[in-house]
Amino acid sequence: MARMIGAEMFFRTLIDQGVDIIFGLPGGYVLKVYDVMPKFAKSIKHVLSRHEQGATHMADGYARASGRPGVVLCTSGPAATNTVTGIATAQMDSSPVVVFTDQVPTPYLGSDAFQEADHIGITRPCTKHNYLVRKTADLPRAMKEAFYIASTGRPGPVLVDMPKDVLIGEDEFVIPEELNIRGYKPSTKGHPGQVKRAMEMILSAKRPLIFGGGGLIWSNSSEELKEFARRLQIPVTLTLMGLGAYPANDPLFISMLGMHGSYGANMAVHESDLVISIGARFDDRATGGNFGRFAPNAKIIHVDIDPSTIDKNIRVHCPIVGDAKLILRQLLELIPADIKADRREWLGRIGQWAIEHPLTYRQEGDKIKTTYVIDTLSNITKGEAIIVSDVGQHQMWVAQFYKFTRPRTHITSGGLGTMGFGFPAAMGAKFARPDELVISVAGDGSFQMNMQELATAVENKMDLKIILLNNRHHGMVRQWQTMFFNKNYSASYFEVLPDFVKLAESFGAKGIKVTRPDKLEETLKEGLYTEGVVLMEIVVDCEEMVYPMIAPGGAMNEMILEPVDMA
Repeated sequence: MARMIGAEMFFRTLIDQGVDIIFGLPGGYVLKVYDVMPKFAKSIKHVLSRHEQGATHMADGYARASGRPGVVLCTSGPAATNTVTGIATAQMDSSPVVVFTDQVPTPYLGSDAFQEADHIGITRPCTKHNYLVRKTADLPRAMKEAFYIASTGRPGPVLVDMPKDVLIGEDEFVIPEELNIRGYKPSTKGHPGQVKRAMEMILSAKRPLIFGGGGLIWSNSSEELKEFARRLQIPVTLTLMGLGAYPANDPLFISMLGMHGSYGANMAVHESDLVISIGARFDDRATGGNFGRFAPNAKIIHVDIDPSTIDKNIRVHCPIVGDAKLILRQLLELIPADIKADRREWLGRIGQWAIEHPLTYRQEGDKIKTTYVIDTLSNITKGEAIIVSDVGQHQMWVAQFYKFTRPRTHITSGGLGTMGFGFPAAMGAKFARPDELVISVAGDGSFQMNMQELATAVENKMDLKIILLNNRHHGMVRQWQTMFFNKNYSASYFEVLPDFVKLAESFGAKGIKVTRPDKLEETLKEGLYTEGVVLMEIVVDCEEMVYPMIAPGGAMNEMILEPVDMA
């Protein structure tokens, strides 16, 4: 057994876990790790972010695009606390991010030493698990367990806190061959009796509906879902986090559901007699928030790897705990070979709802509609790009009008709704999939929250595209003020904004600006097909609003379809 210092153990364990890229910033207590880093430069790339929140979102974007854990490294105190928003974002959306924070030496713990903070206590509510490593010899085991916990069961962030003396101390380097974590045994295969019961319910249903969420993405079950839906001719609607799990150009797909879901999708849920929820947690944005009136005529099958989600918000008639991919395979085995599912009446009814109230827009006048931007972008890229949207109105329009055809091509902050997530997450996605077109779609408000990462993108010579939608407002705030606060536009307008083109150029990126609808398509094509970091500022109409909308606490059949519905 070789003896080495903790800082070297750190890198050797990362390599053992298949890590080839980390995102972070140096600082006082973590300097020994950075001191030995050049020795491992051929195996592990370090991306120097300009802020720890940016680094954490990069790691999150990397995880969502690749399916592998993203890794963050930073020092103690304010550096560690800067990661908390990114950690909470990953936790809400079940993203496997492993954050390594340095800490004051163990003898100083609890002494209010310089740059000491209780990283464990602060992050306990927003991590899947966390560790304080007190001995150098324990570091490899803690790291291996962290990666295992982050990426198995319901994925989530894990934090490993490493005191300075652990990193500079020396001991024998041993990575355990097997892990046996007491109390952590996530179920993967569904209970056979429950799976059989679910299939009986499916075969007897007249108006079944698949309600898919982000768990479909994390379990890599898109192919199984397509076979399941097509063999049984069951229509599919997806949550915001599930988009891409089922192709938008398939006749069985009826778009996103929820607060800003389509009329057809929401009415299908409301009128169904069986909701088959797979990898979704029935949160308020997906259900409208009125849990008591959700799918009032339906029985509920709930497939989820996390047992704590079962019966949490919605009463479930048939729970199945396990991995969505494996359970779909179990269900596929039970479909009768001679089945000829006839859903023409049900599918026709859903189609009629879509005709009555389609997702549409009108591009009129001299102001560019954001809906027109997203629709044009979808047509240009043919739905094949990786779109990383930030949070706000543009996020909802991306979900409504971009036609996602593959999993892991739609990345956004859904559960926490973190403004500033999109641009650094797009960088992480590009590092994960360098040969694909990655586009960050951001509002002017959200982009300003982490725009310093332009330096990181240019420094790494990234081929990354940014579509910045400038309406001089926090757009979704303005919409709610319009609809529910008597048009009192308090603190939602930006009196001062940077010149975004000059800002991009000051960092060494290319900047383009468009203000006219007739110039939009050529500007997008110019920006998308120019090499390097390109920021396309598009000045859009601040009065455009996202419809349909379910008011908070409303049922899924109570949609605001246009301004007149507010009267």
